[in-house]
Amino acid sequence: MMAIVPAAVRVFLLDIEGTTTPISFVKDVLFPYIKENVERYLYTHWDDKECQEDVELLRKQAKDDKELEGAVLIPEWCSGETVDKEQTIKTVINNILWQMSQDRKTTALKQLQGHMWREAYIRGEVKGEVYEDVAPAIKEWRKASKKVYIYSSGSVEAQKLLFGYSVEGDMLELFDGHFDTKIGSKIETESYRRIAQTIGCSTDNILFLTDVTKEARAAEQAGVRVTIVVRPGNAELTEEEMSHSITSFSELLLSSHK
Repeated sequence: MMAIVPAAVRVFLLDIEGTTTPISFVKDVLFPYIKENVERYLYTHWDDKECQEDVELLRKQAKDDKELEGAVLIPEWCSGETVDKEQTIKTVINNILWQMSQDRKTTALKQLQGHMWREAYIRGEVKGEVYEDVAPAIKEWRKASKKVYIYSSGSVEAQKLLFGYSVEGDMLELFDGHFDTKIGSKIETESYRRIAQTIGCSTDNILFLTDVTKEARAAEQAGVRVTIVVRPGNAELTEEEMSHSITSFSELLLSSHK
């Protein structure tokens, strides 16, 4: 199904999981990597400043989550103090695994995951999967002087790693910028207004491509134009939602009107 991109659209805002990248990559590659390697990573990097900053952010998040069922608090720990390091690391691991089991999208969790994935990408243990229609389409948009941004629940660093170490090579030069949950939740309308303000355009100038209907509704309420992306393994859509969908970026045709 072909779709005409209105002439007013100056910016493409792209989701990642289920839009540029198979859901299976995140669920079958990235998340299992965290679960299988988090203990080794924490023991290896525990005394690093970056790791301790990640743990402190997780500790603060845990305090906010303490009323939630199954939440795991993380005790304070400083080198040289009597609090058991091994026990502290165990609680950090349990907290991470609990958050992942609840499909949490907290900045604290995403930040640590991003740092772990950085190591995996640099080592060549992981390569970012990207649908083959993505890069050619973005190149055409940029030729037409459109700007392209990413908005994902994964941290900006994780986004840059996925596209910087992708199966298509380094794709980072194709993007004008990246947004994560620091700008706000993807299902909150205000997040899309903030993004438009940051970019310096009207919400009406943005076309958001996502596979998640809750995100689509939030963006539409902010005045952002939306197209739903249908990929293998994505959630099923209603008949009405399907009428505003594409299965490939190549189905988006730029308007010839200026």
